[in-house]
Amino acid sequence: MRIDVLTLFPEFFDTPLKVGLLGKAVHEGILTVATHNYRDATSDKHRTVDDTPYGGGAGMVMKVDVVAAAVDELRAVNSLERVVLLTPKGAPLTQAKVREWAQSPDLTLLCARYEGMDERVSEAIATEEISIGDYVLSGGELPALVIIEAISRMLPGVVGDWESVETDSFYNGILGPPQYTRPPVFNDRTVPEVLLSGNHAAIARWRRKEALRATRTRRPDLLGHATESDNPLLAELAREEGEEEKGQ
Repeated sequence: MRIDVLTLFPEFFDTPLKVGLLGKAVHEGILTVATHNYRDATSDKHRTVDDTPYGGGAGMVMKVDVVAAAVDELRAVNSLERVVLLTPKGAPLTQAKVREWAQSPDLTLLCARYEGMDERVSEAIATEEISIGDYVLSGGELPALVIIEAISRMLPGVVGDWESVETDSFYNGILGPPQYTRPPVFNDRTVPEVLLSGNHAAIARWRRKEALRATRTRRPDLLGHATESDNPLLAELAREEGEEEKGQ
């Protein structure tokens, strides 16, 4: 897969693209990430990428003609079917969206700076807008890295054991189950006995139930992703919660 990132700070990506599983994906050619400086698409001697906003106001706005020229220069290497503007106004990033992108041959990420981009970038250039959370950053570079990292985990050959990916939170729409490792006892807290039993069916059932418990407690809005086969486990959790309330 190929990802092209348009930014004012290409150097922002130098180290992250060399470490961990993301570095492995790039090194082995599973993922190609190319960064491009908006200033290289300017036509004036000052390499101007921004201007004052019409109507007045604080800050500067990135110019639509510069962004358009920078995107157009990618036509030889990118289909430009998926041009994503990273903005607080965008739709929330989800694992489902990451999985969708990972099936694509290429993706273009537009990183804004200053007070953002001319609205015509959204109207005529970007195919969608994405936000990684309800907060504001200085630019789109960190969100771009989040997206690149998330996509890399979905590409075959990056994560050695695919089960590690399938048990990630949000992979199937709900949170992941608790995980434990040695030592079996720490400060009087013990590992659940079922995980030490060697009974793979019982372990699988426990993990699914605990994943549903975590989702029910922390992110009930995600329970719509539970399957019909989860209904008995959800009923058990409801009964247990009712019994706990009676015992209080």
